[in-house]
Amino acid sequence: MSSVKIECVVSENCKIGESPVWEEKESSLVYVDISGKKICRWNSFTKQVQSVSVDAPVSCVALRKSGDYVVTLGARFAALKWKDQSVTTIVHVDKDKPNNRFNDGKVDPAGRFFAGTMAEEIRPAVLERRQGALYTLFPDHSVVKHFDQVDISNGLDWSLDHKTFFYIDSLSYSVDAFDYDLQTGKISNRRSMYKLEKEESIPDGMCIDTEGKLWVACYDGGRVIRLDPETGKRIQTVKLPVDKTTSCCFGGKDYSEMYVTSACQGMDDESFSRQPQAGGIFKITGLGVKGVPPHSFAG
Repeated sequence: MSSVKIECVVSENCKIGESPVWEEKESSLVYVDISGKKICRWNSFTKQVQSVSVDAPVSCVALRKSGDYVVTLGARFAALKWKDQSVTTIVHVDKDKPNNRFNDGKVDPAGRFFAGTMAEEIRPAVLERRQGALYTLFPDHSVVKHFDQVDISNGLDWSLDHKTFFYIDSLSYSVDAFDYDLQTGKISNRRSMYKLEKEESIPDGMCIDTEGKLWVACYDGGRVIRLDPETGKRIQTVKLPVDKTTSCCFGGKDYSEMYVTSACQGMDDESFSRQPQAGGIFKITGLGVKGVPPHSFAG
């Protein structure tokens, strides 16, 4: 095992930091602060953070083939132009559920944008159950709903052979697998691949490495765990200096660094004094494994 090193690279405390994505051409990490209502970009050379503020909770950001970004904002898929800080709605979902908002999302290997919804939280992880759904935004801007009855739609990624879709509905405390059809974007045959243990707490964001193993950030668990989808076993745990770890992605010039977002919303002064880096962005090096570059939305 190489020696694992953890460093807080952005100490500004996000309320709910989420959806980290490495943008190679900018040598930057893009991420959101959901309830802070902003999309942020940390430059790995200058160490500066730029941000764009928006008018609703912004839960995830993805790269776009034509340049700039797509985001989920409230219950809308939207396009973000960074330079002029403008956001344009593409399509609105869950119109019959005004209390719903999007949560995590990611672009699939064919350039479609998968993202899911949830009811707005009363406090962290406390909300009206089974209000959410999982959607795909296609490059032609049409939308498909895969299923509903979701509590907190969360981490997602695809196997290296593009035949399996991995998905987390947080309050099921499970990482699920589906058969996945790359041609159509359809998913089927849902099953549980890994059940979290008590001390791992709530499964949140997720990414995959070049060995086909999954990395899951554990909210309230203060860790990322590495899972083998073939065996359904946990093979590694990396603990962080904050409890509310929310999501993870690989980045850096050869995708050998892991970036982990975190949250501080809902913490009292006493817990904040024990974890002053809560809401920061962390870089983990020395994992000895690389990640897969993110896909870009084709629409």
